[in-house]
Amino acid sequence: MTEKTYTVSCHCGRIKYEVTGDLNEVTDCNCSICSRAGYLHWYVESTQVKLLTPQPAMSTYVWRKLSTYHHFCRVCGNAVIRSMVSPNRTNRLSVNVRCIEGIDLATLNIKPLDWKNSLP
Repeated sequence: MTEKTYTVSCHCGRIKYEVTGDLNEVTDCNCSICSRAGYLHWYVESTQVKLLTPQPAMSTYVWRKLSTYHHFCRVCGNAVIRSMVSPNRTNRLSVNVRCIEGIDLATLNIKPLDWKNSLP
């Protein structure tokens, strides 16, 4: 796929942002939070994301010793984006591909990630 700008939003539309990049690989993590939230991860740099709604409209769930922040809509509950704080991922975000408007999941290269059996 070529680089383009995608609009991402939650179910009710209160959270909206744009992501510009090549959507060439998506990760399907089987850990308890990702599988329950229906997350399909597209990893991008923070500079590729433009928030169109105020950040206070989002709620955040902090997981794994203050290193992973799952941001979701406080009204409809959709998980829309995740940020990670670690030495090698300080500026990386994970976009929930299922929240990209008009996306056809059948056209994506989806790779499984087995965190369910890898986490302590």
